[in-house]
Amino acid sequence: MSDEMIYLDNAATTAMKPEVFEAMKPYFMENYGNPSSVYRFAGTAKKAVEDAREEIAKALNAKSSGEIYFTGGGSEADNWAIKAAAESCRDKGRHIITTKIEHHAVLHTTEWLERNGYEVTYLNVDEDGLISLEELEQAIRPDTILMSIMFANNEIGTIEPIKEIGEIARRHGVLFHTDAVQAFGHVPIDVQEMNIDMLSASAHKLHGPKGIGFLYLRNGIKIGALLHGGGQERSRRAGTHNVPGIVGIAEATRLAMANMAANAKRETEIRDYLISRIENEIPYVRVNGHREKRLPNNVNVCFRFIEGESLLILLDQQGICASSGSACTSGSLDPSHVLLAIGLIHEIAHGSLRLTLSEETTKEDIDYVVDNLKTIVEKLRSMSPLYDDFVKKESEGK
Repeated sequence: MSDEMIYLDNAATTAMKPEVFEAMKPYFMENYGNPSSVYRFAGTAKKAVEDAREEIAKALNAKSSGEIYFTGGGSEADNWAIKAAAESCRDKGRHIITTKIEHHAVLHTTEWLERNGYEVTYLNVDEDGLISLEELEQAIRPDTILMSIMFANNEIGTIEPIKEIGEIARRHGVLFHTDAVQAFGHVPIDVQEMNIDMLSASAHKLHGPKGIGFLYLRNGIKIGALLHGGGQERSRRAGTHNVPGIVGIAEATRLAMANMAANAKRETEIRDYLISRIENEIPYVRVNGHREKRLPNNVNVCFRFIEGESLLILLDQQGICASSGSACTSGSLDPSHVLLAIGLIHEIAHGSLRLTLSEETTKEDIDYVVDNLKTIVEKLRSMSPLYDDFVKKESEGK
């Protein structure tokens, strides 16, 4: 068992930056006032909330800070956007378009809507995880009210053609929501240029606190409230503001935007080095996701003839934290719905490994990981009768 830990599961969650923690601290014990109160003591907290709204609006190039609504995280924002849009537009129609590779916060929400009288079209993706813009446009019907298509996939890292999707949605008068939980703070997002109507994001994916996110809602979009009971968030989400969390997501956003270009360049170099070593040194491996149109920090690979769960356990014994897909489905024995959607068979999809970097990841970390990975894969394959048969047939074929 290794004493050191190398954390390569940053798509699941990230370490909070010290600057974020320091920014939050005063709002726990000193400036603890409720921003909805009228006395001066509460004014400090109220200003912090509104300053945070401004910071996030600026990061998205939103027209105003009033388009930012704070939520308890990305899943809540996804649920709110989709359910409220469906409810608000049901007189126009009950048809929704999404994709087969969305996060379950979207897929389970659309499945719930299907049980409640809505129709949903699930778009296919190609072997790299990209949707077809032609198929998207063909799927639009007179009763289509919403399309929800993720900005970047949480498992394989593929970035969708968001600007073109937004143009199609705008041209047909259909609301466009994007789950940007994995993308926000990592790649540039301009909601005006990309014609995005609604966008979900979460702080803990960019070195902020857990339990806080936001929904961008373009001015003029009429959707109902998520929670009733008070006038917070312009009467659309009742409940006392999580002021420390809101301050935290704003500071995490500020830092991410300030360092985005440098971080992306560095992470891309290390990502490509990791992919190169795996492909060149471990046989029978497949890299999943688009080679260029992908998040800077994402590597997703499948190793034939092994089970991903065994791989994760043995990596953990060497102090390496990784995953086989979404953290939200890590308890499931089923192969990833994303990997099946890009055309992988069950046997190969079961051998998946997702390694997601941070700006702290070093080349030395990667060397340690790949050196151990080679040994572990070789060990697991040596116990596989399928691999043994495959090797025999390969040698006979030669």
